[in-house]
Amino acid sequence: MKKRVAVVFDSAGTLLHMYRVAKEMSTGSILEDIQTTLLVAQKADRALVVLRTRFDELANCDPGMELHNFIEKYDIDLGISCSSSPFHIDDVYGIIRQNRTKVSDINDVVSLVRGRCPHVFYIAAGLIVDSQENVVPYVLSTGGQMYSSTSDTVRALRELGTDIYIASGDDAHNLSTLASFLDIPMEYVFPVATTHDKERIVKDLKKSYDNVLMVGDGMNDILALRAADVGILTSQQGDERPQVLMDAADINISNIVDVVDIVKKISNGVTL
Repeated sequence: MKKRVAVVFDSAGTLLHMYRVAKEMSTGSILEDIQTTLLVAQKADRALVVLRTRFDELANCDPGMELHNFIEKYDIDLGISCSSSPFHIDDVYGIIRQNRTKVSDINDVVSLVRGRCPHVFYIAAGLIVDSQENVVPYVLSTGGQMYSSTSDTVRALRELGTDIYIASGDDAHNLSTLASFLDIPMEYVFPVATTHDKERIVKDLKKSYDNVLMVGDGMNDILALRAADVGILTSQQGDERPQVLMDAADINISNIVDVVDIVKKISNGVTL
């Protein structure tokens, strides 16, 4: 027998308010409060890559070490969070080897996030690669702080009998901290999920639930928003949203607590 409702949340920008920083490698300029997925979407053949590293390794490493040597020395895994065209992980390693990105570049953006967000819930680092030009145009860091409404939203949904999932481009380590805090089992969490992964996850869940809701805030959620029974776009992060993303959602909200009322209406048979 099918269960009634499942809600799939993105994490960064949806469950967590994010502070995002990018360093433009061609100029050394620091860009603050940017949307990393839009930097990817600006051009074809770009991918957002997550560095699955411990930050004590970064802090204790020679800042002049080239990034590809750091990755090889510490056996750092890379994950493709989203891309504007099909990407293979081997292509990512190849591009990084051809560039002189250094550990100091990553430390620059990580240090800035730490300084701006002293009470950060978790921190992550990554980079954008461009396969057309074989360059690393940006290195990135993000820090996440829990929205004041996140815990109450998850608690209220659980009391309604809703099953709660997370599908996110963030890595498993960071998501395990978030899931533990929100009491969401890790088997309900999908880390390093690309745009297509999120779409597949939603479609798979629709085989087991009467209604599957996708709640996201960025371009990497667009396919999942379209695939869901109800696609919900949240603007709680405060960034401007492209029209194509807004059009992909069935409902636009400014606070994720509104998801609770949407689920109540669905459970009572209200057509949205």
